[in-house]
Amino acid sequence: MSEVPINTEPKQFTFFQKTMAWCVHLLTASGLVAGFMAILAINDLAWRGAMLWLVVALVIDGIDGTFARIFRVQEVLPDMNGKTMDYIIDFATYAIIPAYFFHQAGLVDDPYNLPCTILILLVSALYYSKEGMVSEDYYFVGFPVMWNMVVFYLYFVFDFSSLTNALLVIIFAILHFVPIKFVYPSRVKHFRRLTLAVTTILIVDLAVILYYHPGKYFWLSLVAILAAVYYGVLAIYNTWWEE
Repeated sequence: MSEVPINTEPKQFTFFQKTMAWCVHLLTASGLVAGFMAILAINDLAWRGAMLWLVVALVIDGIDGTFARIFRVQEVLPDMNGKTMDYIIDFATYAIIPAYFFHQAGLVDDPYNLPCTILILLVSALYYSKEGMVSEDYYFVGFPVMWNMVVFYLYFVFDFSSLTNALLVIIFAILHFVPIKFVYPSRVKHFRRLTLAVTTILIVDLAVILYYHPGKYFWLSLVAILAAVYYGVLAIYNTWWEE
């Protein structure tokens, strides 16, 4: 019996496929541009503008993975590591820049402002270095590095005291290392449609809250709070009751 020849030549992709793959990488990279614009806004004490740019970065991060799978970016451009790029940008927009916002906005009074900011940065770096940060079934193990959302709620939704803000920073820092399974919205399995709907509503709500800032409206804050409660309940379900 003659052996069937194995085709070892790399698969050829069309110009269109390569162009779309590069566009997806550029979309991912644009999250860093949004982060830099947030830094400029923070320097100008333009808190609404700064958070708006961080929300833009959040949206980019939420959709680029879907486009990467649609256009098979990893296959088309095997020499480009989109995951590494994503981690670098996420650490900037989810940890470093929100920590800078937290510090400059004075969410915790001195002399505890800088120690709380340093805590945010240290635990974020430790969490990102942890093996199994994302489980095989696509859950964040421990509270994910989403200090952008923590800062959003502390500054634009709630009006807590300096002490309460400091305690919440400590609590979320500890939760990084508690093995609770937090949902990965773009890869969610259970309650997928509901979770995607809640996520979409929350993003729109965040934008409306920013639009009306510095005014605060109860119903807008309530939507944000209910969305946060939903994610918390879902994390408990995923950790202890999911089959």
